[in-house]
Amino acid sequence: MSFNVSADAYARFMGQYAEPLAAQFAELADVRPGQRALDVGCGPGALTAQLVQRLGAASVAAVDPSDSFVEATRTRLPDADVRSGVAESLPFPDDSFDLALAQLVVHFMTDPVAGLREMARVTRAGGTVAACVWDHAGGGGPLSTFWQAVRDMDADAHDESDLAGAREGHLAELCDAAGLANIESASLTVRVRFATFADWWEPFTLGVGPAGAYVAQLDESRRELLRTQCEQRLPSAPFEVAASAWCVRASA
Repeated sequence: MSFNVSADAYARFMGQYAEPLAAQFAELADVRPGQRALDVGCGPGALTAQLVQRLGAASVAAVDPSDSFVEATRTRLPDADVRSGVAESLPFPDDSFDLALAQLVVHFMTDPVAGLREMARVTRAGGTVAACVWDHAGGGGPLSTFWQAVRDMDADAHDESDLAGAREGHLAELCDAAGLANIESASLTVRVRFATFADWWEPFTLGVGPAGAYVAQLDESRRELLRTQCEQRLPSAPFEVAASAWCVRASA
């Protein structure tokens, strides 16, 4: 899936969660100096920046299907190898990397098993393939309050709970189907503070992802009703939102 939005819009919507998650995810993947790493579905570069910080730009590559994200990551990290491409057909030779990581990407792959298999192909034998996806199915992700409010209004609304990797254990199942070995599962949690409710709500109006698309198709009265439903579900400002992601680490 290619996000047809600006990198700034994505950063304002998901970047506030993705940036702290990237630091934890890099730790989980055991990123160490001397390795060469690939960020699959890099978006505006949250994880790519962590990899560059730990490995140096010359040892980091990244790929994303969205032109705006590729340009944003190139601007942010000009010395990294940032390319346009999709997970299911990575533009790199076999055995190019010690690690291939996908943060908040597997659930948007057209074919998650093929994407993970490609990540293994470009990773040396015994190298690490790792991925993480928000806990949309268990209600632990950053968008849970939003989708609960949506269902109060529209019981038939299609949320993100059935996306690949969004339920406990599913990432491991996908890795197994892709032929990966030594599969280990974990969960990571980040906390994001909001000074006002408006700070929390405004990013949902930017049209990013399934949540943004849902808001965009509402008329003004329905949008205001959803906004009110969300505000009633959240604590008084300032408040924190805890967001958890299912993670997996495996061997190519």
